[in-house]
Amino acid sequence: MSFKKKQFVVFGVIILFLAAMLMGIVFMVNSVKSNITEIVDDRYVKVSAAMEIRQLFSRSDREILYAVNDSITKEEARDSLEIIKNNQDEIKLKIAELSQIVNRSNGSQVIKQVEANYGSYSITETEIIYALEQGKSASDINTLMAQQRDKRLKVTSSIEEFKVYQEGLMNEALKEAYETYDAIIQFIIFSVGLVIIFITIAMIWMIRSTTKNLRSITSIMKKIDFNYLTDLPRIHVKTKDEIGDIAQAYNEMAASLEVSYQKEKDFTTEISEQNWIQTGLADIATMYQRIVNMENLGQRVISRLALLMGASLGVFYIKRGQGEEAKFVKLSSYADEEEVGRREFRLGEGLIGQCALEKESQIINQVPKDYKVISTGLGKVAPKSIFIAPVVFEDEVVAVIELASIETFTKLQQNFLMRVLETLGITINSVQGRVEIERLLLESQAQTEELQVQSEELQSQSEEMQAQSEELQSQAEELRMINEQLEERNREAEAKSRELQRAKLHLEDQAEQLKQSSKYKSEFLANMSHELRTPLNSILILSEMLSDQESTLSEEQQDFAKVIHSSGQDLLSLINDILDLSKVEVGKMDVVFDEMNVSELPELLTQNFEHIAQKKGLEFNVIKDGNVPDIFFTDQQRLQQILKNLLSNAFKFTETGSISVHIKCAEEQELSKWVHTDGADGWLEVSIADTGIGIPKSKQQLIFEAFQQGDGATMRKYGGTGLGLSICREFAKLLRGWLIVDSEEGEGSVFTLFLPSLPGGIEESAEVGSALPQVAASINEPVVESNHEPLIEELSLVETHKPNNLFQDKTVLVVDDDHRNIYALTNALKQEGMKILTAKTGLECLEIIKKEHTIDAILMDIMMPELDGYETMRRIRSTGQFNDMPIIALTAKAMKGDREKCLKAGASDYVSKPLKLNQLLSVLRVWLTNGTIRPS
Repeated sequence: MSFKKKQFVVFGVIILFLAAMLMGIVFMVNSVKSNITEIVDDRYVKVSAAMEIRQLFSRSDREILYAVNDSITKEEARDSLEIIKNNQDEIKLKIAELSQIVNRSNGSQVIKQVEANYGSYSITETEIIYALEQGKSASDINTLMAQQRDKRLKVTSSIEEFKVYQEGLMNEALKEAYETYDAIIQFIIFSVGLVIIFITIAMIWMIRSTTKNLRSITSIMKKIDFNYLTDLPRIHVKTKDEIGDIAQAYNEMAASLEVSYQKEKDFTTEISEQNWIQTGLADIATMYQRIVNMENLGQRVISRLALLMGASLGVFYIKRGQGEEAKFVKLSSYADEEEVGRREFRLGEGLIGQCALEKESQIINQVPKDYKVISTGLGKVAPKSIFIAPVVFEDEVVAVIELASIETFTKLQQNFLMRVLETLGITINSVQGRVEIERLLLESQAQTEELQVQSEELQSQSEEMQAQSEELQSQAEELRMINEQLEERNREAEAKSRELQRAKLHLEDQAEQLKQSSKYKSEFLANMSHELRTPLNSILILSEMLSDQESTLSEEQQDFAKVIHSSGQDLLSLINDILDLSKVEVGKMDVVFDEMNVSELPELLTQNFEHIAQKKGLEFNVIKDGNVPDIFFTDQQRLQQILKNLLSNAFKFTETGSISVHIKCAEEQELSKWVHTDGADGWLEVSIADTGIGIPKSKQQLIFEAFQQGDGATMRKYGGTGLGLSICREFAKLLRGWLIVDSEEGEGSVFTLFLPSLPGGIEESAEVGSALPQVAASINEPVVESNHEPLIEELSLVETHKPNNLFQDKTVLVVDDDHRNIYALTNALKQEGMKILTAKTGLECLEIIKKEHTIDAILMDIMMPELDGYETMRRIRSTGQFNDMPIIALTAKAMKGDREKCLKAGASDYVSKPLKLNQLLSVLRVWLTNGTIRPS
């Protein structure tokens, strides 16, 4: 899910919460409104009606008292009686209306009581009115008035009771309205609090999910073993957001790098070998020219072949004589002593004679220890390999070459010698023919001179001279035939030379294609780095904004944002290093040679690294010799970057002791070992020494290669990409200098930078740059073993018929020193219903299996500290108690021979990392079903 979708989801849920809260408030307000409506429109109306009835009743009561008063006139009495009658009608009407609107049983009973009491009262009131109208006596009227007073009290009491009852209902409604109002306030507070909590949880979820994905990417990149680009790990893309795009782009880049690196390595190896062979053949062919005798040819051939073949001793035997009298005589040698080796041998005599007889080469690699023929100033040593090769011309062995070396002859060297021998026979025959022609010519010349001296005698001995003349003609014919043969062989040699020239042009074309391929690779790497930085840019900006002190996020959320930003910076640093290296490889890195003040360099380095030294408790010194000139012509920015990279490495790999920088003028005697010093206005030598972990001799050339490190283990102590020293070396080349290292493992390192001062820039330094040393190293690259598992293929039919609950309640022991691998495997296998035990070392694994006897299988990591997976499996199997327990070896170094090594150590099966869950489950299913039938 992308960031945009996450935001839509979060804010959508917030809006739903707000809508629900609003609906609740509206419901409660309606309740308050209904209560108020009941108070105003219902209870108040009824109380008001009761009060009006009471007022009308009181007025009627007053009018009766007024009417019975003797002091009023009859007119006034009639008016009062009329008012009383009207009030009676109106009171009855009001009571009837109240009876219609009363909605509670208690109210109905009270209003009925009012109606009954008033009915009784109205009868008495009517009788009083009638008595008044009839002019009855005062005693009669007083009796009626006494009855009227009792009934009046009942009416007023019942009306008051109705009024009090309605006022009580009104007070209850008012109380409910207040309670509803309080509930609304509480609901609003609760809802707002709930929304705030949800928003906080949603923000934490978004930040944590983003941080988790970035940490996953960063952790995979940090634990990559870049020793071999042929097997780069992949990032498992779990999301489809911007971080997922970065992971996908990285995976595509890794796949492309693997393919291009493998092709480039194979092509480079093939081209290098062919180029070496063709160059050597061309060198040998050129050497053949202007050789006029066999001794010169033999000495040149054996000397040149010994150097090209890496031999420490060599002998060249030439064939003398024909048939049974033929023998091979030592013609020349390389590093030979008079008493070493045979002077001559015949066909079939010894190994060398047998090789000549069979016309087959032979290599002896099992040389006895007492076979000491290679001499030095200190003594004699036994060779490790002896190479005997016959030289054949027209199916006849014309010479034999024997070479001895303290190293084993490689396939490349053997192929080269065979190619040389193809033309050496022709050359030997050509030189022998040339020598024979010269001999015949000399004989002819001597005979001609003799003829001239004896011309007078020949004149007198015409028959003898005629015979000699015929003999000379025969010899001339023989010379002509020899010349024709020599011309034919010369034509063949010229054809071979033209073929060698065509091969050389073909090699140059292939080298140009290799250069172009490398350029395309570097350009692709640079473009891909740029594409990765584009989405990363938004992540860095947004995370930096979130981590700002003035943002509204909590302190914890700001910490999350800082982690995101830090992870993005680590990834950006890796991309920048790759981009810098790519620019150098494709020739797009510009250098500007200008004046540089060397006297400012110590202060600059001290300011940049003094605080690091203080923090780590290291002694840090920068020393500049007094004879170093203040003005130096170079690219100041590239020089500073080289020194900063070297110092960063020194501080990184040094825990205790000191780090020092020594700036001085390079000694002429030291420079002459490496390069011609003409063309540069002085040389600068900068040495950076540390007391850190040091570098093994075997790794001192490897560390200057891209993505290579002295410690290439997956769980190495020191991280990094392995690009720093590669960039330093490339920058040093751009500045027409070079970088060397002198180190002992555990005793520290010294990196020394040699730079020329070039006032005129690169153009004036071309001759100096061309003379810089070229170091060629041959590295035996491991071959990645195929992940094909024959055992799983053979049992695939059995797996399809196994029950789905095979893994349920099975106990698996996961042994791995990486907690991230343990976490991933534990969660994956728990989903299959398994019970998981974990161990972080081999020793901990041995302790667990002694205590737990319910373990069904073990997943064993190979590369672990203290006790690796191989030794752990050997100890488990050595007890004899656990021979039937399936042990699956897991390793990230899937190299050729690792599978056999794991099985030999006691593994039941082997799975390479990065793991594929389906493959792992298939292997477990096989072994949990069939037991421990170990593959052979």
